[in-house]
Amino acid sequence: MRIWKWVGLAGVVGAAVVGIAVGTSSVQRKRREFVDANPSELRVRLQERFREAQKRDTA
Repeated sequence: MRIWKWVGLAGVVGAAVVGIAVGTSSVQRKRREFVDANPSELRVRLQERFREAQKRDTA
C-alpha cells in the first residue's frame, strides 16, 4: 500500500513541475516580445492597448 502513496506523491510533484515550467516559458515569451520589438512598433502596440482599455472603462 505504501508504494501507491509514493506513486501518488510523485504524480503530484510531477504535475506541479510541469505547471511551473509551462508558466515560466509563457512569461519569458511575453517578455521577449517586448525586448525584441522595435521601439516604434512597441509604442504603437502600447497605444492600441491603452485605447482599448479606455474603451472598456467608459463602456
